[in-house]
Amino acid sequence: MNARIPVTVTLLLLAALAAVLVTAVRYDGYAADPGGLLLRYAAAWALFGAAAWSLRRVPGRYVVPLVAAGALLVAAAGLAGPPLTSTDSFRYAWDGRVQAAGVSPYDHAPADPALRDLRDDWLFPRGAAACAGPDRVAVEPGVCTRINRPAVHTLYPPVAEGYFALVHALSPAGVRHKALQAGGALLSLGVTAALLVVLRRRRALPRTAAYWAWCPAVAVEAVNNAHADVLAVLLSVAALGVVVRRRALGGALFGLAVAAKLLPAVLLPGALAGVRRGRDAAALLVPVAAVVGLVYLPYVLASRSSVFGYLGGYAEEEGYGDPGAGGRYALLRLVLPDSWAVPAVVLGMLAVVAYVWRRGDPGRPWSGALLVTGAAFLLMTPGYSWYALLLVALVALDGRGEWLGVAPAGAAVYVGGGLAGGAVGELA
Repeated sequence: MNARIPVTVTLLLLAALAAVLVTAVRYDGYAADPGGLLLRYAAAWALFGAAAWSLRRVPGRYVVPLVAAGALLVAAAGLAGPPLTSTDSFRYAWDGRVQAAGVSPYDHAPADPALRDLRDDWLFPRGAAACAGPDRVAVEPGVCTRINRPAVHTLYPPVAEGYFALVHALSPAGVRHKALQAGGALLSLGVTAALLVVLRRRRALPRTAAYWAWCPAVAVEAVNNAHADVLAVLLSVAALGVVVRRRALGGALFGLAVAAKLLPAVLLPGALAGVRRGRDAAALLVPVAAVVGLVYLPYVLASRSSVFGYLGGYAEEEGYGDPGAGGRYALLRLVLPDSWAVPAVVLGMLAVVAYVWRRGDPGRPWSGALLVTGAAFLLMTPGYSWYALLLVALVALDGRGEWLGVAPAGAAVYVGGGLAGGAVGELA
């Protein structure tokens, strides 16, 4: 009887979490009522915290089934509506379609008339009524698109592009955004399974897998918005799980993760914690470089344009080179002049990397990786909340739940950073 109470309470909290997430992803208030959307986010995070706390009282034999059940509920909730706060998945769908037509995704921007024959009424609506939405961008008179930045070439690395092509190939006609959302749901469940496997091999408590499996950011960003970051997270967890005993295999998986989303490169200092000999470092770094080069090669050979696409323009657009632009380096700019922000970030990150390399536990590469990744988030203030998916998975591996605060803070900045004269973003 005593065991039933915490199990029942946890299940009720998970059901409430899923219900609130459904209302959030179906709430069409991102542009019109960001405050209302933030309230739904806040409720979801509160229920997530309560469910994770309740799980601590659940007997061990029930933990894995509850983690799996919650993961299914959270993923299903993310499927309850079309992409809510991001249009990135429309670019994914377009890149998949372009590749299916035998064209390199790096050679043409979506607005290029050369690809006009590939357009349809979903990604390229026609007419004044269809083009009146806030997420529509005009490409020609009477024609708009759901794809953001339609005048620039894609910036996604080759493993991500391969994933887009695979989803397109497997998708029934007319499925639209649901194909990539379903892919995100399957990948998010795959991350949960990988976390449970890694935790079991370490003989660690499987409870921390709930930090990923039940996280509202997973429902919103990995499933509903279908961000390809979840693919990089899965590859990163796999890499961290094997790199201690099989350094070359871990390096190869890190290479795939970096070639899916460049952000996992910040995990490498954690994987190199305690490494003193050059050949040991090379055993990791050489496979990373080799895999990245190999997966880029087919696209380099098939493309007339640069396979880095809009990457440089994106970094400039996001203000990483101009501390006075946008919200970059927000914490540092509270205490330092803008012109000092970039040097402070460089020095801060070098200090953290050096600490992890010298003092990090080589048997726990995820711990050093979490410290480096978390420091990068705090110092650089990434502009998009889905980047925190990688951090959430690292928290699930390492168990340091305090780092989860970065994820809701990023969501608050992304959705409601302009509310109350910017006070909401600054507080977050």
